[in-house]
Amino acid sequence: MARQLTVVKSGEGESLSVMGAGVKFLCSAERTDRAWSLMEVALPEGAGPPPHLHPWDEAYYVVSGEVRFCLDGDEQVFGVGDFIYAPGGTLHGFHGATQGEPARLLVFDAPAHAESFFREVDREVKGPPDMAKVPQIGRRHQIEFLPR
Repeated sequence: MARQLTVVKSGEGESLSVMGAGVKFLCSAERTDRAWSLMEVALPEGAGPPPHLHPWDEAYYVVSGEVRFCLDGDEQVFGVGDFIYAPGGTLHGFHGATQGEPARLLVFDAPAHAESFFREVDREVKGPPDMAKVPQIGRRHQIEFLPR
């Protein structure tokens, strides 16, 4: 598909449920010829991926609330306006750290690989009993999960 002008109004966009987080695609991989994608992620307290590795770059911008990140084994809490860039191969994981309203962050990946993983997890993992499927799904998408 050729690159094209894309506008996503508030309340629009495809939404998925991934490991307890809400993921909304703002600009999908197909719209950028897989060069990059941008997602808005809503993270209830404790929701989010355990530490993992993959070959593509990701960047995060915290829009609201607080998010606890594990970056190369170091845990830190980030808040509104904080930015994190994780080059491919960086061990990282994160989860919501705000009680009440979910934390929100923008997630940018380049090239766009995370989207296919998110879609498969949304389809195959419907709750805690299915979480054991996530590492296997991850391997199919070049993601290696480590225990939290």
